[in-house]
Amino acid sequence: MGRRSSFLLFTILALVAGACGSDSPTTAATEPDDPATESPAEPTAPAFPVTIETASGDVTIDERPERIVSLSPTATEMLFAIGAGDQVAAVDDQSTYPDGAPRTELSGIEPNLEAIAGYEPDLVVYSIEVGELGTSLSGLGITAMLQPAAAALDGVYDQIGELGLATGHAAEAEDLVAEMRREIEALVASIEPAAEPLRFFHELDDTYYSVTSSTFIGQLYAMVGLENIADAADDTGGGYPQLSAEYIVEANPDLIFLADTKCCGQSLRTVSNRPGWDRITAVRTGNVIRLDDDVASRWGPRVIQYLRAIAYAVAAAEEASAA
Repeated sequence: MGRRSSFLLFTILALVAGACGSDSPTTAATEPDDPATESPAEPTAPAFPVTIETASGDVTIDERPERIVSLSPTATEMLFAIGAGDQVAAVDDQSTYPDGAPRTELSGIEPNLEAIAGYEPDLVVYSIEVGELGTSLSGLGITAMLQPAAAALDGVYDQIGELGLATGHAAEAEDLVAEMRREIEALVASIEPAAEPLRFFHELDDTYYSVTSSTFIGQLYAMVGLENIADAADDTGGGYPQLSAEYIVEANPDLIFLADTKCCGQSLRTVSNRPGWDRITAVRTGNVIRLDDDVASRWGPRVIQYLRAIAYAVAAAEEASAA
């Protein structure tokens, strides 16, 4: 099994184990009657030290980290998106975005403690607890933050906020979350509910592993009103069933989303050449959508790009069916 295939497998396992914030209420301020009686502005509290509630417990960061090592492709994208990119000293071998990220041979699925420590990090962010990675890093005096795969959008927002606090970019993180919320709400609102929901198949790899509506990925499809053919096949309730070719042909989805275009070279052409698949509505109508494997396997800011691709495909399919 190649490194990319291994990473995809670990991503699936991490998503299965992912744990699922609410907006805090606001209070209206009252203007004083006499400007002269206004209280002086309170001094801004220093950003550090700060204690952050994370998936692995409270993490205290004494000073602004200047040498961050990210062993999570999603965390890498989040760090750069909130303006903390210049504080990132190294990222793992799967962190393919953004282009300016200092990619190394470090592995998040087979972490080498000595190699990580060699970058002299003052903060390590990781998504998979392999062995006792967090404890081992702490034993070396290195602050570590675990951010496992999010199970819902609120989990994404929470992790962006955590990284904002951890890096001294809390305001930028809040702005990013607010913008993501606005864009996602607009995308969802742009889809008019169909009289009969379109049915879809999401392909994780060319052995027909898929996702159900209980997963983070599946929830994105549900947000735009799609019906998942994999739900009925998830006998174990794990969220990632392996379907058979016969099952998929019989289910006859209206849309097929390929999240294996990079790892497995899948496309409308390859899918059309599978025995019997030319009878599937999605194949006959050309509604086979090639996704970016990386975007489809991460839960960071580019989830908007992913949701936009889904929304566009839904709109195109519904327009074609109405013609």
